This record gives sequence, C-alpha cells and structure tokens, in this order.
Amino acid sequence: MTVSEPIWWKDGVVYQIYPASYKDSNNDGLGDIPGIVSKIDYIKDLGVDIVWLSPHYDSPQHDMGYDIRDYESVYAPYGTVADVETLIEACHSRGMRLIFDLVINHTSDEHKWFEESRSSKDNPKRDWYIWRPAKYAADGTRMPPNNWRSIFSGSAWEWDEQTQEYYLHLFAKQQPDLNWENPATRRALYDSAMEFWLKKGVDGFRIDTVNMYSKGTEYPDAPIIDSGIYEQPASGLFCNGPRMHEFLREMNTTVLSKYDTMTVGELPHTPDPAHVLRYIGSGDKQLDMVFQFDIVDLGGGKTHKYEMEPWTLPEMKRVVEKWQTFIHNTDGWTTAFCENHDQGRSISRFASDAPRWRERSAKLLAIMMSAMTGTLFVYQGQEIGMINAPKDWPIEEYKDIESINYYNSVAKRTNNDSKALDRVMKSIQVLGRDHARLPMQWDDSPYAGFTSRKEGAWMRTHDDYPTLNVASQQKNPASVLNFWKRMLRTRKEYRELFIHGMFEVFDVENEHTFVFAKKFKGDTAVVVLNFGEDQREFKRPDVGGGKWELLVGNVEGTDGTVDKLEGYEGRIYLVN
Repeated sequence: MTVSEPIWWKDGVVYQIYPASYKDSNNDGLGDIPGIVSKIDYIKDLGVDIVWLSPHYDSPQHDMGYDIRDYESVYAPYGTVADVETLIEACHSRGMRLIFDLVINHTSDEHKWFEESRSSKDNPKRDWYIWRPAKYAADGTRMPPNNWRSIFSGSAWEWDEQTQEYYLHLFAKQQPDLNWENPATRRALYDSAMEFWLKKGVDGFRIDTVNMYSKGTEYPDAPIIDSGIYEQPASGLFCNGPRMHEFLREMNTTVLSKYDTMTVGELPHTPDPAHVLRYIGSGDKQLDMVFQFDIVDLGGGKTHKYEMEPWTLPEMKRVVEKWQTFIHNTDGWTTAFCENHDQGRSISRFASDAPRWRERSAKLLAIMMSAMTGTLFVYQGQEIGMINAPKDWPIEEYKDIESINYYNSVAKRTNNDSKALDRVMKSIQVLGRDHARLPMQWDDSPYAGFTSRKEGAWMRTHDDYPTLNVASQQKNPASVLNFWKRMLRTRKEYRELFIHGMFEVFDVENEHTFVFAKKFKGDTAVVVLNFGEDQREFKRPDVGGGKWELLVGNVEGTDGTVDKLEGYEGRIYLVN
C-alpha cells in the first residue's frame, strides 16, 4: 500500500456544525452564521481542516432545516447569503475548507416548485414530485397507494384535497419527495442547490439520504414485519433503486467535475460492502466516501429505532472491522465517526457519562476515533465531551419531530400505557437526536455563553454547563479539549499509520477490551481500549516483534509497561 501526496478530503479532519445550536450572535436564542464566524479561530485551533455546515437554507424548520423552501437563500434567523460568503472567506483565509449539506431527495412543501406542482394536475411541474391516485378497500375506504411507513412514523403518503391524489414523503408530510425520474427536476436541482453555492466557493457537500433518489416506478407494498400496524418499514424498496448509480454519475459529469470538491454521502440501509464500493470507487465518479451507520445504529430496535435493544462490545468490534477493512486493496475510501446531529452523544452511548468516568470515556473515544482509517468527522461539542440530556428531563423538553412523533404514536396505539411509554422514553434518553442539538457549552455564564437572551436558548441548555464548557477546558492542560487537540496532531504526525493504515482487530469475542492494530509498510501501532469500569488485563497481540513504546494514553502517570487497563483506559503503542 502506498500513499501519495495528501488529498485534502482524505487527510483532513472534518468538524460538523449545527447552526441552530453553535453560537448566537444577535441574542435571539438561535445560533447563526455570524456566531460561527466569531468562533472560527477556535475551530482552526482545534486542528480542523474542513467545516461541515448543517442546513442553513431558508426553511419552515419542520425538520430543522432539512425541509428547504429555497436553496438559494438563507434561513433569516441564521443570517444572509452575504454572511455565508463571509464564512466561506473566513474558512479559506485560515486554510480550511467549507462543505454544505446537500438535501435534494425532497424539498419543503412551501418550496415554489411544490406549490406549482400541487396547484393542478396539468401544471408543468406536476411531475417534479411523486403523485399517485388513491387505492380503495373493498368497503370503499380510501387508502394510500401502498403501505410504506414514513421514517418519521405514519404513512409515507399524504392526501392532497385540491388535486385528489397522494404525494410521497419519505420523511415528514411537509417534505415531499422530488421525482428524480424527470430530467428537468434534476437539472433544476443541479443549478439551484449545487452550482449556486459552488460558484461562491463552497468546497463540496455532505449529501443527505444519497441513496433514496431512485425508487423505481412501481411502488409495491412492503413486506409486513410490524404486524400491529398498517404502515411498514420499506427501506428495501426506496433505497438503492435501479437508477441510483446513473443519477450520481450524471451529477458528477454535469456539476462536480468542474470543481475541486469533496462529497460524502449519507448511505443508510446498505449493509453489503460490495454494494457500498459501487458508490465510492474512485474510477467510477459517484461519491468520494459515505457514512455507514452500523456503529451509531447499535442498540436501535428492529421495528423502530426507539425500541432499544442491548448490544455488546463484540458487536461494536465487528461493525468497526467491517467498515475499516472493506476498502482494503480497492480504490475506495472510508469515514470514521461516532457522533453527528442525528445521534445521541457517544460518551452516553458507548462508554460512561457518570461524573467519575466521563472525561476518561471522552478521551478513550478520542483515542479510538483518531486511530481510525479514513476521513475523521468530529461533531460540535464532542471535543469537550458533551453528554446526553439528563434522564429526568420529560418528553416536553424534547423538540425533535422523530422522537415526538414516535412517542405520540405509541401513546395513541397503547391508550397511554405507562409501561410502553416508559420503554420509549428510555430509548429516547439514549438514542434521541435532540441530545446532539443542545446548545454548545462555551462558558459558565447563563445559558452556557451560547446566548445572552434573557429567556434563554431555543432549546434548554444542558444542566452541566457550569462545569463542562470550552472556557474552563482551554485553561486546563489535562482537559478533554486539549486531549482532542493532541490526538488530532498525533493523527496527522503519523498520517500513514492512522489515516491510511491497514486495520486488524484481535480477540473479537472479548466482552471488555477492544484491541486493534494499524499497519503501514513496516510500521505498526496497537490500540488497546477498556470499555468498562473494572480493571482488565489485555494480551499483547503478535504483530511481528519489536519494541513496544507508549505513544499516548488517557490515564496520567502510566508508562504502558503493565498489561492492565484501568476503567475506561485507552492507549496507543508504537511497535518498532
């Protein structure tokens, strides 16, 4: 394996920003673009090369900006197009790149295209969205065209009274799906959602739901796996459809090939590595890399994410191994992440957020992630060890449409059965999307320094901000923040080993420790991690002899000579 000159999107560290929750500059309780610009030197100092900005576009905000009303303007509380141009320049002048979220499977139902589409059956844009007539039951009851369940619960079809047809929405009813079978629709998306911003200097895209554009044209019923309800999960029918690869090649030929861009696709429900490689082979211009969600899906239920199930460390190891090794000896590339805007916080998910273990757990995960092959993605607040909302917060404190819809659907289905609702609430407390969306914790002033609005932020600030914040960690050499900075420097210093090296896992069935090696030519690093509170011995794997030298660890005063790990201890050894 050889590594050529660095490619910016392979060797760079990406930092994801959720604009509503990052920094409020005008004290209206909501984060904004000028607020991000005010923190740009903090981001650069962290060791970040690429900033990923979650949706900033004009939107009614039914799904936090993933329902776009106008691709070419900015959600007014976040700022203006000129503010975004300032952000592009602020990143570029500091040697960083900026990528945007590209949301082109659906628009808002308030987008002018959809307003035209639903105005009449003979409107020229009628076919820009997916419309179908009703089906009727034997007793004459009107039924949707099929039994597909929306990702946000309920039917994926919404009845339109004016034109007497259903439109498809894989997400909320305010997010109608675009009809990618229509070339005019695709051309309009390339111009409005992509070229408009690429011409202003944006460096690429994280592409939302990148495998849902092609759904076929038949729309058959999904198999019944949730027998208590009409609507059924249908991802096998609306992901990876027959023209998916053709559409992505066209997108590259038409738009992306003209620019030096990076693309990372959100690729759910695609478990076969051979299929994933079809999307990311560099010889077939489709995507540079994708997010595989197996690691963040650990513990999610089979019928619904919020029907949580237990998971084990061997399961996690097999997931990591699968997506670290599937690119070996191919022209594909991979990603490394364990947090984003759609997940619970990684410390609360995979380690321990108990006060005694939180910092060490944060550093353990920093060690693990920084040693992974592929492009590393860090989510805002991960670098200071932010954790899930406290368990005593009631459902009323949660804002996310996914959590609220599912909670309400279970309440309705079970006639407010307290046991059923308690079970759902326990799942939301771990897996809910809101945990990642709590305001960024900058200092110990009211509302964590996120806003000076006297009524507070748009969403409740985490109760722990007086002790867990950026300002206090900047002053503390042993803080989680300074540990992350160190790990990102180490990752770049040993880029061949960590970013490009071959991954090998040992003792997969061990329930307590995670041991893996990274190899590049004659160099080897061994990573040992204890995912529990109890002291554990680990066995040094046979990686070809040589002297073991401790490169980094998360427990002060350890020289690495004893093969025992304290609770949540992690180490990296260089083996010469």
